[in-house]
Order: sequence, then structure tokens, then C-alpha cells
Amino acid sequence: MARAVSYLGFQHIITNDIKKISEADRIIFPGVGAAGSAMDSLKHLGLDSAIKDFCATGKPVLGICLGTQIIMSHSEENYTRCLGIIDGHVRAFPDDIKSKDETRLKIPHMGWNSIKIKKRHPVLSGIREHDEFYFVHGFYPDPVNSLNVLGSTNYGISFASIIGTRNIIATQFHPEKSGRPGLSLLKNFCTWEPC
Repeated sequence: MARAVSYLGFQHIITNDIKKISEADRIIFPGVGAAGSAMDSLKHLGLDSAIKDFCATGKPVLGICLGTQIIMSHSEENYTRCLGIIDGHVRAFPDDIKSKDETRLKIPHMGWNSIKIKKRHPVLSGIREHDEFYFVHGFYPDPVNSLNVLGSTNYGISFASIIGTRNIIATQFHPEKSGRPGLSLLKNFCTWEPC
């Protein structure tokens, strides 16, 4: 992630310092691993409150992959209570998930897949319908309010792959690993000023 942001010419720091987070102009909240251990780490460091407090400032926030899931209310992974910034659940792909031609699909969903834009957003400017992005996940966000779904992807089922509200946008895919469309999304985020 840091390499992609540097490539785009934006200054950044990687930190878990609560004071530096609170003073930032915007934050990118990436994540890898499991929801339970991620939430334990965030709570241990006091970052759960720091992230929620930052979201409340109205400054831009970008969640990525596990960072997208953690902003939901609850995750089926490790049956974890999450940050609750966007109301909804993180659900596991069904074990018996199949493609349209009835081929059994592998979990985790890994590799390139397209998105269908449901709702226009400044961070999605220049992103074309069916641009492909890189995914690695066995769980997906399921917001209660369908207005929070900005884009969806099909992998046996249609799932929310871009969610957002107010100053927060989050992607289930990895923009930093997604070539030109991903870099375009990151650049848009780095210049986005929410109303």
C-alpha cells in the first residue's frame, strides 16, 4: 500500500500512534488476517476508539480488505464484534458456492474480478463498469442499508465489493494490487474532500 501511495506522489506515514492518527488529513485502513485477532490487536493498542473517533471528524477514510470488514458491526469470522461504523455483518461465502455453469468455486475468492458500480462516488471517478480488481477473501461485507453499497461483484453470489457512507469508502478488493484502475481509485481518494 505504501509503495502505491508513494508512486502516486503523496506523502504518508505508517503508524499505530493514536496522536498521529488523530492529526492526519486522511487515513487508509488496510488489513490482512482474521477478524478476531485484528480486533484484539486494535483494542489492545486503543486503535478501535482512534479509528471511530477519526471517522467522526468527517475527514476521509479508506478501508481495504479486512479493513473494510472491520468497520462493519459483526463478522462471522471468529464471531467477532467489529467497530460498528457501518451497520451490517461480514458473511462467509457458502461452502458449496458454484458458478453459473454449476462449477464449484474455490474459497477464498482469489484473483481478478470485475465490479458493477451501483452508485457514483468521487473516489470512483474514472473507474469503468467491469474494470477488474484483485481480490483475496473468504468473507464479504453485507451492509444493512443498501444505500451503503457503492459497487458489487459476482462470485457465485453477488456481494458488496465497495461500501461507503459520508466520509468513508471501503473496498473488499486490494486497489494497490489492481493495476491502473486501482491506482486511479487510490489517487482519487488521496485528493477527495468529502462534503
